[in-house]
Amino acid sequence: MTLGRTIRYVKGEHLSFIRVSRLTKTFVWGDVLSFVIQGNSSTFSILGYTTLAKVAVVAGLVIQLISFSLFWLTAVIFERRINRSPTPESLLPTNSWRKLLHMLYAVSALIMIRSIFRIVEYVLGNNGYPLSHEWTLYIFDSIPMSMVMVIFLIRYPDDLKPGLDLDRHSEIPLTYNYPEV
Repeated sequence: MTLGRTIRYVKGEHLSFIRVSRLTKTFVWGDVLSFVIQGNSSTFSILGYTTLAKVAVVAGLVIQLISFSLFWLTAVIFERRINRSPTPESLLPTNSWRKLLHMLYAVSALIMIRSIFRIVEYVLGNNGYPLSHEWTLYIFDSIPMSMVMVIFLIRYPDDLKPGLDLDRHSEIPLTYNYPEV
């Protein structure tokens, strides 16, 4: 959602690789497909098809990784296009769209590290190095996801509310009490 709102914020819909109205839906459906496939792996496991269950989990994780790679590619293509032909809104000094894209790149990299680790973990199995050494779970799973939360806490994109007038953005108070209507 942050990428779509960033693109709309700078009025760069025409520069997006994927139509902005379909952007969030595309990546949410990629995640849903990934989760459904991984969730069905438990059925295979219960029925005694452990190899098929393992393949389903890995397939779901690979779908998630492909979906996230497509997300990253979409953001990179948008950034290159808007740098080549900037919109007037993207040139405003109060507009922080570059910082938001860099924040998205950082959290995306952390999530991709975790996804790759999860694939390696499942491929190696219960006796593999990642599950037999606890430090790998901290370094490649817990820490990256904790860092994602901290980055979003520090740099939450609250200035991407739909309908904001960019010229008056600096004048909008953090809270506003509306008189009775």
